[in-house]
Amino acid sequence: MKKQLLFVTYQNEGPDEGLSYAIDLAKTLDEGITILLVKLRKFRQRLEDIMAAVAFAEAGEHETARKIASGDEKDGSQETISILLEKCKNSGVDVSVHTVLDEPVSAISNFLKKKSTIDMVILSPSVMRNGNLSARELKRLVRIASRPVVTMTKQELQYTKNSMGDD
Repeated sequence: MKKQLLFVTYQNEGPDEGLSYAIDLAKTLDEGITILLVKLRKFRQRLEDIMAAVAFAEAGEHETARKIASGDEKDGSQETISILLEKCKNSGVDVSVHTVLDEPVSAISNFLKKKSTIDMVILSPSVMRNGNLSARELKRLVRIASRPVVTMTKQELQYTKNSMGDD
């Protein structure tokens, strides 16, 4: 069975950030890519969902309330998955996509227990940005994964005027 790179990203935060790098790495190593889309729902979001579900239930919209309460409301995930699949297939890389509703370290740990073909874990810039994954969590992940863990950050381009006043 062909080895796979595990590319981990958040579903709702520019999920294709870093995918080009993962595709190039997969091509170089002659491996496939497994994309793990983590849907991180924070407590505040969950509370808002429950309050919205209650409002719909009170208005007699019970099916809508059930969908919102269970987290099944349409969130663009199918469109995101289609874009990721197309980008990988157009590059000639075998791909599979899995979605999880969990925090990243647990999601990755649970996924790696099920998949022995994963050779390396690649964390997208969205996972590393703004303290989404703390240094302590990253250290824990490296220990649990027992595979190389690659982190990526998005480099922001900055424009500065030179001292001569030229553009």
